[in-house]
Amino acid sequence: MAAAGLGLGVAAVSEPCPEPAGPAEAAAAASMPTRRRLEFLAGRRAARRALRAVGLDCGEIPRSGRLPVFPPGREASISHSAGIAVAVARAPGQDLPLGCDLELRPLPRAAARLVLCEDEESLLHDREALLADGVAPPDDGETLLGTGSRPTGAAWSVTELFSAKEAAWKALVVPEGGRRAGSAGTLRDLRACLSGDGLHVCLRAAPAHAVHVRVVRLGTGVFSYVVGRAGARGLPRAARPRCSTGDGQPVVPGQRSDVPPSR
Repeated sequence: MAAAGLGLGVAAVSEPCPEPAGPAEAAAAASMPTRRRLEFLAGRRAARRALRAVGLDCGEIPRSGRLPVFPPGREASISHSAGIAVAVARAPGQDLPLGCDLELRPLPRAAARLVLCEDEESLLHDREALLADGVAPPDDGETLLGTGSRPTGAAWSVTELFSAKEAAWKALVVPEGGRRAGSAGTLRDLRACLSGDGLHVCLRAAPAHAVHVRVVRLGTGVFSYVVGRAGARGLPRAARPRCSTGDGQPVVPGQRSDVPPSR
């Protein structure tokens, strides 16, 4: 992640004596149920640790609505699952979209209809179908920490695709300042395509507005994070997929569009 200009921070709700970093965090946490309060504070600790990983100090992190508000020159994406919080921050001087998602509880196969459209179903791993055909599916317990890669030709689980789209959503739909762009929409408004060692995820309404997402398996869970805009330097040209617009015309990801830069 450091090579990509990103820093990682991790925190647990079980850490002793979790305290807000200032009055704004304290005020936000005061109205929360105990479990949500611990998750909120763990997320803030993870964000400060991610920022320190790229050489930046940060005090308290208040919120606007449900979104964190960072001081000028500092930005991070926060996610939490099953008592663990993670955050990804960008290094100073980097112009990188930010988005991460942690899912430590696997999603059921039936959740696919909430995440995918028909043109993405070929990505989906159906374990029962593979077993019926005598094909050994990928090992769900395989850990790929630090590589972000996956076996060549391996299909994707619902959890992986959900997590990748969640990370991309934060980078594409939630701009600087913490206000969503346009209508709320759903994950089905994003399209995922294979791209090298990860996924290319674009807005269906603006296919050139896209990011590259890396997905890391953590036991039966998943951690996903955005590593850059699709087509950016470092992504091999041969690995750049082609998404299509609503009228079926192909669009090469990375082309300029009228959509403003986002987190």
